[in-house]
Amino acid sequence: MRKIIWIVTLFLIISFNEVSGQGGKWTLEDCINYAVTNNIDLQRQRLKTEISETDLLKSRMDVLPDLNFGSYGRVGFGRSIDPVTNLITFKQNLTNSYTLSSNIDIFNGFTMLNTIAANKFMLKAGLEAEKIAKNTLIVDIMGQFYQVLYTKGLENASKMQLDLSEKQLFRIQKMVETGKEALSRQYEIESQVSADKLAFTIAHNSSSQAITILKQMLQLKPGTDFDILLPELKSTLITDSRYNTDSIYNIASQTLPRLKAIDYELKASKKQVAAARGGIAPSLSLGGAVYTGYYKVISEESTDQISFATQLKNNNSQAVYLSLNIPIFNKYITGRNIKLAKIRKNDNELRLELEKNILYTEIENACLDFNRGKDEFQAAGANFEFNKRSFNAVEKKFESGLVDVTDYSAAKTTLFKAETEELRTKLQLLIRKLTIRFYVTGEYEQVVSNSTN
Repeated sequence: MRKIIWIVTLFLIISFNEVSGQGGKWTLEDCINYAVTNNIDLQRQRLKTEISETDLLKSRMDVLPDLNFGSYGRVGFGRSIDPVTNLITFKQNLTNSYTLSSNIDIFNGFTMLNTIAANKFMLKAGLEAEKIAKNTLIVDIMGQFYQVLYTKGLENASKMQLDLSEKQLFRIQKMVETGKEALSRQYEIESQVSADKLAFTIAHNSSSQAITILKQMLQLKPGTDFDILLPELKSTLITDSRYNTDSIYNIASQTLPRLKAIDYELKASKKQVAAARGGIAPSLSLGGAVYTGYYKVISEESTDQISFATQLKNNNSQAVYLSLNIPIFNKYITGRNIKLAKIRKNDNELRLELEKNILYTEIENACLDFNRGKDEFQAAGANFEFNKRSFNAVEKKFESGLVDVTDYSAAKTTLFKAETEELRTKLQLLIRKLTIRFYVTGEYEQVVSNSTN
């Protein structure tokens, strides 16, 4: 759940219609497209899918007959059998034979057909696993993009606080020079400016660190100029949406690849059980072969030996055979395979049920969090507006000398906290809304296309 809730900035990219890559800055969409294309872990997951495709092709080819060609050569010394006369000979000779054979399984307990079906489901599960890996990568990228967005928001707020302090310091310095303010008041403001510089430096370093982490996650080449393009948060509208847990779950259970992958694995395991049971059934195979050979005495010259081509033609023979195999005892190999296949099937059933329970809990919490988040955002927004008015009043009193530096600093600090809290609750509400949309669609592309609705 922690990963999925970082989907915030996907909505921001679409809602504000920024131009991708302006001035060397990256939007979230730029980051996602680059990561999906170049991420090494995702490429390895695609290779696993290719392995499943190869396994399926192999199981389909197993239905076809095989075809093999073989050759045998032998030089005999001493006592041997002359294949032409079938008499014992002590002459040195050369024997060369050729075989072309083929074999096909007619029946094997439907093992091959069930294996093909199981591999089909495993391929589908692999494709869904590839989507899961892609979505996980995208969620990680979006999570770090959110961290960058939030730390930059804190940096900007800290800069505004520093600008206010420097503005007041400049005013106090002018008043001290004209004798309208005491020098001690200037020292107090200088202390406040120093503290705000420290806070801004810390916020700036945090923002730089978040940018560096995002760059590392994208696996960019060293020396690549990288920064993000910030959206205009103030223009973002929060609509009053209501979500029903059961209706969202019914859609999510049919669309999310995390459930589809386990469901396909469960279907594959059922076929694997049937394939394993095929091992207790008799098997029947049909085969055929063509044989020919060549024999020559090489210990002495002989003019009456038949030529190579003539011997291959005269020695040609064919055979067709039907093989029946009835398993009686095979050291519990078949029984073990059946039991292991059943265990895998039962485990997949439990995995699917557990994942459904986890998904329902996540959706239920997401709906509740969204409803609570709306109240928090409204309260934070009202609090921020109140503190802005309050700070403006305190600032005017401070400039008139009616309040001291301590009260002014306290009001400024309160305003800063209210501003950052308003930013946090707004981003958090957007995250929760996009989280629910992600549950409904299952893929980030669908979230993108629906974000403006």
